[in-house]
Amino acid sequence: MTYHPKSDFMATIMERGFLADCTDYQGLDEALSRGMVTAYIGYDATARSLHVGHLLNVMLLRWFQKTGHKPITLMGGGTTKVGDPSFRADERPLLTPAQIDDNIAGMQQVFDRYLSYGEDGNGALMRNNAEWLDGLNYLDFLRDIGRHFSVNRMLSFESVKSRLDREQSLSFLEFNYMILQAYDFLELHRRYGCLLQMGGSDQWGNIVNGIDLTRRVLDEEIYGLTTPLLTTSDGKKMGKSAGGAVWLASEMLSAYEFWQFWRNTTDADTGRFLKLYTELPVDECDRLGALGGSEINEAKIILANEVTALLHGAEAARAAEATAREVFEKGGAGGDLPTLTLGADEIGEGISVVQLIVRSGLAASGKEAKRLIADNGAKLDDAPLSDAGRMITAADLASPIKLSAGKKRHAMVELG
Repeated sequence: MTYHPKSDFMATIMERGFLADCTDYQGLDEALSRGMVTAYIGYDATARSLHVGHLLNVMLLRWFQKTGHKPITLMGGGTTKVGDPSFRADERPLLTPAQIDDNIAGMQQVFDRYLSYGEDGNGALMRNNAEWLDGLNYLDFLRDIGRHFSVNRMLSFESVKSRLDREQSLSFLEFNYMILQAYDFLELHRRYGCLLQMGGSDQWGNIVNGIDLTRRVLDEEIYGLTTPLLTTSDGKKMGKSAGGAVWLASEMLSAYEFWQFWRNTTDADTGRFLKLYTELPVDECDRLGALGGSEINEAKIILANEVTALLHGAEAARAAEATAREVFEKGGAGGDLPTLTLGADEIGEGISVVQLIVRSGLAASGKEAKRLIADNGAKLDDAPLSDAGRMITAADLASPIKLSAGKKRHAMVELG
């Protein structure tokens, strides 16, 4: 699509690669050009932290605020009790209200790193949809809101259709999710004049539902915008690593491990990720992404430093880089490697090296750890580890030991 945006926000996100689709490019762009616009992205509280898969849209909210507009992070205290069925093969496990509140508190700590919260001006707002969903009267809701939804149309959305086509059960509870999300947009528009909902491409159907509902109930024009669902150049879902989800909370993943995830970006993804996940000028991102040979590794270090500094601070990024250089270039242990501390009672007569590889996060399972050893990809104190049956005793841990998976992933194990 050839469209030359007037607003700083649309120009920025189009140039940097954030934009997948929009319900009305020109209408939204003109609204953004006229003055401050309020927009939201919804986050269900299914875990204590956001992960790297969320980071694209968190950066989108950051750019939205940096270009003069007001972002709302809508926490799904209400919708988490239902669970979004979009493109899932099974129903989400239901959480208790206490678990949901704990998760929201954990996620808020991450948002605080990227957004400036405050009621005045374009300060970001954090709201919880439990505020209006928890008190709904079912019969009133069916009569006032439910009558605007066509079941035929809801069944046609790809997120639902794909589940039904595979003959996988879709509960009535889950089927209501898209109605509740649509109602969120209506409520945010009523309460805060929210004109825009943003989200990943998988949310397109839910976003359009909210726009249609608001038009029917209030006869007002609002907008939707989606970002691409990112996969890496080798086809993997963005945000997954050998050890599982790449969490943004430091207590769930150390700054060093987070830094290492970005340092391990493939050559082909480096320029694109610099544009999406850092605030470096686009020309500089393109220059760094076009480097060849060993020079691309310096671009990856810049990527890792920039992304880590935004989340964990510049000092944590410098410490992570220093540790990496110590480990890679000098073969040392480094002072910032993730560390597994074991009590003497956990070791007993000995603990298998396979178990240590899994517990230190270098492999997701015992099977994967054994395969790593069989493929000559594991090291113990920089020496090849070939015996998957090897036991580590308390005597072996008289001083800390270093485990390695390949050339780039390392962890320390020590006796507490």
